Amino acid sequence: MRAWEVSGAPGRMGRLRPVDRPVPVPGEDELLVRVTACGVCRTDLHLADLELPPRRPGVVPGHEVVGVVVGSGASTSRFGVGTRVGFAWLRSTCGRCAWCRRGAENLCRRAAFTGWDADGGFAEHAVVPEAFAYELPAVFSDEEAAPLLCSGIIGYRALRRAQVPPGGRLGIYGFGASAHLTAQIAVREGAEVHVLTRDAEARALALELGAASAGPADGRPPCELDSAILFAPVGELVPVALEALDQGGTLAVAGIHLSDIPPLDYQRHLFRERTLTSVTANTRADGEELLRLAAALDVRPSVTTYPFSAVDRALDDLAHGSFAGAAVVRMPEA
Repeated sequence: MRAWEVSGAPGRMGRLRPVDRPVPVPGEDELLVRVTACGVCRTDLHLADLELPPRRPGVVPGHEVVGVVVGSGASTSRFGVGTRVGFAWLRSTCGRCAWCRRGAENLCRRAAFTGWDADGGFAEHAVVPEAFAYELPAVFSDEEAAPLLCSGIIGYRALRRAQVPPGGRLGIYGFGASAHLTAQIAVREGAEVHVLTRDAEARALALELGAASAGPADGRPPCELDSAILFAPVGELVPVALEALDQGGTLAVAGIHLSDIPPLDYQRHLFRERTLTSVTANTRADGEELLRLAAALDVRPSVTTYPFSAVDRALDDLAHGSFAGAAVVRMPEA
């Protein structure tokens, strides 16, 4: 089968290289999936640029995977051959540690991740433990479903971590794939959303999706914020976002990678019970709830589609901010 692996040449075209691999054989508890679409996530870019060190040589990225089950291990039972499924960043957990037992499997120290610990969806076929596969709402096409499987899930967890009060004022810093999905949920749930991002096209999309305002990333929103989410992987924006919070406000940092945070001034940035928190991966419950909510609220990704032959180009375009919304790689018809 054809696939794209991390090349070890970061920062330019050629981050990934095309390779031929055997079709993987599913383990006893795994599904073999023929990939039909795979989202292009900023975490894939961090991995290909070695900012997130690969955990195995020549790993195949891609963790917003949509496809059709074409084989399965002996102990699987949830999804039959021909079923459309999706799988995401969280690939497996131990199921036994204190974090797993208390419902915080995203913090499991033995967790494994799609496209980092094991090959992901920038390939014609991939395997996934059946317990970590999702049934996808029929209302979404393959290209629409793919971004929901990480950008959507992580954005949803970040939204909940930000503790937006009913009818509250939410600031969103950065407006890429995850942010444009999160904004739609927040608006539909009654929040007043203010977007701050460097890209003019992204600001226009934010207003189109119902944001109350859209300004530059280092600017000030037109009001004090109850909550904020930092999606841009830019540590310099942490004090900017904290200073924009009203008293009692919460800033959630959504990325897996963040540049260095400048020193914080306690009085300006944290006093009066402001909270700074991070977001780490997701639980399967997050995924199930996001998919249900996205369908119920008619959340629609804005998608730029690339052919499978142009995976490396899609990553480079992401690096240069060449599109608004999400990018998805579409596989050729079988």
